[in-house]
Amino acid sequence: MTAHTRESHPDASAIRVPHVVRGKTAFGDDVSYQSRDMGAAFGTPALDLDHLAWRRSEPLPMLDIPIAEVIDFLARVGPALDFDKNEYLRHAHDGMTKVSALGSRVLENCYRDLPFMFRKEVLEAEVKANIGDLALLDGWVAKDPIGAPLRMRAFPPRLVHILAGNSPMVAALTIVRAALSKGVHLLKLASNELFTPTDILRTMAEIDPEHPVTQSFSAAYWPGGDAEIESILYRAQYFDKIVVWGGESAVRNAAKFAGPGFELVAFDPKVSASMVGREAFANKESIIAAAERAALDVGSFDQDACNCSRFQFVEADEDQADAYCAALASALARDSRYGNGRMPVPVSEEIRDEVDVLKTMEPIYRVFGGYDGQGLVIRSDEPVDFHPNFKTVNVVTVPSLTEAVKHITVATQTVGVYPPARKRELRDALSAAGAQRIVTLGEVNGISGFGGGPHDAMFPIHRFMKWIVEEGEEA
Repeated sequence: MTAHTRESHPDASAIRVPHVVRGKTAFGDDVSYQSRDMGAAFGTPALDLDHLAWRRSEPLPMLDIPIAEVIDFLARVGPALDFDKNEYLRHAHDGMTKVSALGSRVLENCYRDLPFMFRKEVLEAEVKANIGDLALLDGWVAKDPIGAPLRMRAFPPRLVHILAGNSPMVAALTIVRAALSKGVHLLKLASNELFTPTDILRTMAEIDPEHPVTQSFSAAYWPGGDAEIESILYRAQYFDKIVVWGGESAVRNAAKFAGPGFELVAFDPKVSASMVGREAFANKESIIAAAERAALDVGSFDQDACNCSRFQFVEADEDQADAYCAALASALARDSRYGNGRMPVPVSEEIRDEVDVLKTMEPIYRVFGGYDGQGLVIRSDEPVDFHPNFKTVNVVTVPSLTEAVKHITVATQTVGVYPPARKRELRDALSAAGAQRIVTLGEVNGISGFGGGPHDAMFPIHRFMKWIVEEGEEA
């Protein structure tokens, strides 16, 4: 391979986006691009594909260091990710405000949460849940399952990670899990998340630039779907698997490269829902309490994350549902995420056009709230056929929560249930229908997918590994 360059005319006002190549930061504005969400101009260094790919003949930096040492290093990174003291995270925050639709306050809250992911006890719980016997990460472990001696190893992988830009947490999750795999990793940046991955890696390099964990990572930007780059990088001769986050187009693009020796691991695009039982409609106070819980599940990351509730199924008649919708719209409007002078993002013209039609069909449909991005709620007896977004919620009346299960599919990530006691009667049916996570209403922002629990119905590090067996008697 050779270095990948293309002619470009750098914009002097463009944001400079560094790359990280095998632990070392690279600066430059050789290539110009425009971000997806905000349309901001940015420039990056030219890509050197020879250094981004790991050939099979190259040693893996973490292969022979104990997993305990990897965990200890990551645990040192956590305290260094102090937003008030870390200049790299502040750089990431400032850059993200120019390319991400998330507001300054949401971004800052995300960055302040990052150290939790690097706590030693959390890291140990994550790797134990995913791998079981940690010795499998450090070498060949003797097994004798059916009287046939063999040795097994969870061998470190070579991975490409296609990152999503809807939350800085994706970058931290990816880096932690990737490091715990002890493999080598290329992180493809999203145009609306150009800074968090590189600035976490730069923090690691400041702690120890020669550490094998630091040297196992590269992070770079190129436009998704650029065949000139991806047809070279996405090959089994360089990588074992491609791990993709993001929307349908990103997953479909990655899937076309999968083949013998090059596996796809996908965190597919998902939607989430809520289920509110009849118990919430006992009186006005209980309705308001349930609506306030439900509002918490709508608003995270401007309703751009997979766990954001978009459809809410309520075990209620129309009058009860309308009272709930009014309370929900009010709770959404009180959302205090919008800080530092940032205004809510109005709903899209597409949603507005759809809802304008529904308004003419009362009482079959009723609409609460407005189009200003502070909360829009549509009550119906069947789910609407458009994608609720920008703090938009479709409240659907159902005779029973069991009936609501028919609306759950394999594209459903999280289902919030109220009251909590109703989860037990629903969980098997929800699982069979395709749901991947069941929580108490108001708690979708918990981190059960990290620190010991499955994520999108799988244990990611287990999926990342190359599981190798050596059979027969040893000499």
